[in-house]
Amino acid sequence: MKILVISAAYPPMHAGEATNTYHLCRQLVERGMEVHVLTSVGNVGTDDSKIYVHPLMQNWDWFELIRFRSFLKGCAPDAVFLMYIGLMYKFHPMVTFLPTLCKRLFPNVPFVTRYESAFVGADPSKTGLTSRVFRKLMVRWAGARDVAYSSGTLLRDSDAVIALCERHRAMLVNEWPPVSDKMKLIPPPPNLFIASNAAGSARARGRKRLGLTHDDFVVTFFGYLYPIKGIDTLLRAFAAVSAQRPEARLLFIGGKVGLDVEGGASYFDEMQALAKELHIDGRTTWTGAFKSEEEEASLYLHASDVCVLPFLEGVQLNNSSFASMVAHGLPIIVTRGPMMDKAFVDRGNVLTCEPRDPQGVASLLLEVMNRADLRERLRAGALKLAGEWFSWDSAMERTLAALRPRLSDKVV
Repeated sequence: MKILVISAAYPPMHAGEATNTYHLCRQLVERGMEVHVLTSVGNVGTDDSKIYVHPLMQNWDWFELIRFRSFLKGCAPDAVFLMYIGLMYKFHPMVTFLPTLCKRLFPNVPFVTRYESAFVGADPSKTGLTSRVFRKLMVRWAGARDVAYSSGTLLRDSDAVIALCERHRAMLVNEWPPVSDKMKLIPPPPNLFIASNAAGSARARGRKRLGLTHDDFVVTFFGYLYPIKGIDTLLRAFAAVSAQRPEARLLFIGGKVGLDVEGGASYFDEMQALAKELHIDGRTTWTGAFKSEEEEASLYLHASDVCVLPFLEGVQLNNSSFASMVAHGLPIIVTRGPMMDKAFVDRGNVLTCEPRDPQGVASLLLEVMNRADLRERLRAGALKLAGEWFSWDSAMERTLAALRPRLSDKVV
C-alpha cells in the first residue's frame, strides 16, 4: 500500500514536527507500507532508503498548486496523510484546501489530516490582495458551505482528523462541530531512538559523555528552545536549588528550532546569557541539536534524574518531548495549562505547578532530590503512562484505523 505523507517539516530540519514526521514514516515502513514524503526544498531526509523523500515545494502558496497537483497525479497514492500546523506552511491557506483537491483527483483515496497544533492555522488576512482574491475563488470552487477561515476544507473534507490532545480536539470541534464524528485522539509517541539501559549501561555511558560523577543529580530539559517553553523559569528555579545543593547539574538536550517561531531566533542565546547572569553557567550543559535516529539524546535522558517542562501554556499529551521522557521512566515536573489531559495525575505520574513560577519549580525539585520514594513512584507512573498513551504499536493501530474501512483489506 502506498501512502503519501505531506509535511513541510522533515529532516534535516530541526523541529519537533520534522522528527514527528520522520518517525511516523519509519513506523509505516516497518508495517509494510510504501511511504512517499512530499516536503520543502532542502529537507532531503535521512539515509533511510526505504522512505522516498520528494523535497519539491518552496513556498506552499497558490502558485505551487499546479506542482502539487502534478506530483499527486504521478504518485497516485492509496492514501494521503497531511501533517498540519500553519507555522510549517508560513500560515498560507493553500494547504487547507488540499483534501478537496485530492478528492477531485482521487475520489476513493482516503485523506487524513493530523493537527500538530490547533492553535496555529492559516491566516489569510496576512497574505496579499491577490492571494486573498484567489482564496475566495478557491472557496467557490470547493463549495462555500462549511469552509473554515483558518482551516479551509481540512475539517470538512478530510476522511479523518487526528488531534494530539484533548484541548486541541475541543478547539477543532468548536471551530466546526460536525468534525467530532471523525475526530481521533492519538498523542505522538517518542520521536527518538531509545537506547537499551540493561543493567544501567546507557545511563553510565550517558553520564560519562557528559563528564558527570556518580553523585551529580541531573535536572534535564528535553526539546527545542523557544519562548513558550518557559526556559527562564527553569533557570531561575535551578539557581535557587543549586545554591542549596551543590551536586545539582542542569542539562538542556536540544537546540534552536528550525521553524520561524516568533522570538525563536535569539532565544537560545538569550537563555545562555541568563544562565551566566544567574551564575549557573558552570553547572549547566547545552548539548545543542541531535539526530533523533541516533542514540545520543536517549543516552542523555538515561543519564538524567528528573526532567522539567515549564511550558507557558502547560504540558499536554501532544508534547512529543514529554512522550520521550516517560518512555525513559523519568520523574517529571510539568506546568498546568487551561485544559490538562486526564492522563496526567499529580504525584502519580507527574508533579505539577503553575507556569512562570520559579519558586514552585524549585520547591518540587528539592522535594524530588530529597525523597527517593517519590522518585520511584513517579518513575513507575511514567512507565505506566508511556504504555497506556505513548505506545507506537497502539498509535499506529489507531492511525491505520483512521484510513479504514476503505483500506482495511490492504492493511497488514
